[in-house]
Amino acid sequence: MEIVREPGGVTLPLRGHQPHAQQSAFIAENAILIGDVQIGERSSIWYSCVLRADLNAIRIGADTNIQDGTIIHVDSRQYSTHIGDRVTVGHMALLHACTLQDDCMVGMRATVMDGALVETGAMVAAGALVTPGKQVPSGEVWAGSPAKFMRAFDASDADMLTYIWEEYRDLGVEYTRAGSDLRRFSRTKFQTD
Repeated sequence: MEIVREPGGVTLPLRGHQPHAQQSAFIAENAILIGDVQIGERSSIWYSCVLRADLNAIRIGADTNIQDGTIIHVDSRQYSTHIGDRVTVGHMALLHACTLQDDCMVGMRATVMDGALVETGAMVAAGALVTPGKQVPSGEVWAGSPAKFMRAFDASDADMLTYIWEEYRDLGVEYTRAGSDLRRFSRTKFQTD
């Protein structure tokens, strides 16, 4: 097995699968991608994320942002993890063998478990626990542990989701461009008074 360390994170081929990200995706230097991982155009995988597709596949669409500290894993028997286009996953979320359709959001420190489905235009609030097999319907915001319906998804929620994925798409481009400057800066010696 060969572990590859490069500006686009750490990748580990496993069981005949090499992680792959589109050229336009941003992968933070300390993100770890293992096995059967595929990441779409302009998506971003931020600092300290772990995507471990050792027993099944992880698929991430275009313009999706997986924020710092998030863990994504799979189930060995039946469930891979599928994340659609224009999805926002907040800091330190846990996604395990679930499906997030296009244009939805999972908040910070939320957990979505095996076989669960978050539909297009749905939102899982920060800290929520979506238990195995649950379905968060389009047009709803779920919160709590275990998560349950809190309120209807409204126009301000839709505006926020669009703003976040667009902002993270643009940040990914900016961070990619800044990468060479970051490496040069880290070699600079500082003077002390």
